[in-house]
Amino acid sequence: MAKYYDVDDILAEEEFVPSVFQHAANEVGIFDTSDDTNKVEVGSRVELPFWLVRELYLRQLISIRVPPYFDRGSRTREEIGADAAHVDLRSQCAYFYELGCKVAPLIGDKTIGPLLLVAFRTRYKEVLIKAHTLTLAVAPKHLTLLTKEEAKLYEAGQSSIAAFKKWRMGGPRFQAAPVLGRKRKPT
Repeated sequence: MAKYYDVDDILAEEEFVPSVFQHAANEVGIFDTSDDTNKVEVGSRVELPFWLVRELYLRQLISIRVPPYFDRGSRTREEIGADAAHVDLRSQCAYFYELGCKVAPLIGDKTIGPLLLVAFRTRYKEVLIKAHTLTLAVAPKHLTLLTKEEAKLYEAGQSSIAAFKKWRMGGPRFQAAPVLGRKRKPT
């Protein structure tokens, strides 16, 4: 279930997932653009948003196919295995990790979890290193490769290094807590 007020969670559920209809359905021709009728036949392959896929799958109306970037023989998996830090995950799926965590239990593919873990571990380190070292001129090119979650991590890294530099260059080193002034006993 989506976190009701989380915009990123809502957008993650808008990602398309390939599906196959197990039953014919009338008045849903909008899903199958290959023909002009307003009907979807048994075996029709369509891409639907994840929020709809989950509901139709739970009602056993469709079967879910593994998205191409999570498929066992996919190029994306091979690239992640070789060097996850330089894979353009955003072009594959802007919400790669979130969608992977949601799709894996439905599909029953136990290899998606380890794939997400390897990708995130490798990329986490690279994202933080680049957040602390890249200049503003180089950063936009790097940001185009990051998923939404990684972009948030990058921004958090940049703000933390800016706060550290501000603290280091100036400002008071220590501040007395206001509570301490009231708690002391007179001597």
